[in-house]
Amino acid sequence: MPLKVKSIENRPGVVILSPIGSINAATYNILEAKVDEILKKIPDVIIFDMEFTDYISSTGIRVLLKTKKAMKATNGRVVFMKLQPQIKKVFDILKAIPTLAVFANTQELDQYLDSMQKKVR
Repeated sequence: MPLKVKSIENRPGVVILSPIGSINAATYNILEAKVDEILKKIPDVIIFDMEFTDYISSTGIRVLLKTKKAMKATNGRVVFMKLQPQIKKVFDILKAIPTLAVFANTQELDQYLDSMQKKVR
């Protein structure tokens, strides 16, 4: 089954990307194309909702880290939520978790976004 990637602009400047399926050598380019499309709009935050991502390979991790680097260049942020246990394990192995924001659910993420924006105002 090919990877599907849904995207919505949750609030102005905040985009949620939801990969559905496996991100591997055969499918990473689908996610990468969607990310590139979103990056052209220079969002403030890209949220990867990983609830329906069941597998990620090194090519998928590369897309995520490339996204983080691009967002950092524009003072944007990348956050993750709803990591499946096997995906979280991959992040743990790569020691990526300390440098990436991960949230359990939308409510926790919204609280973070609200507090982040209050600091700016």
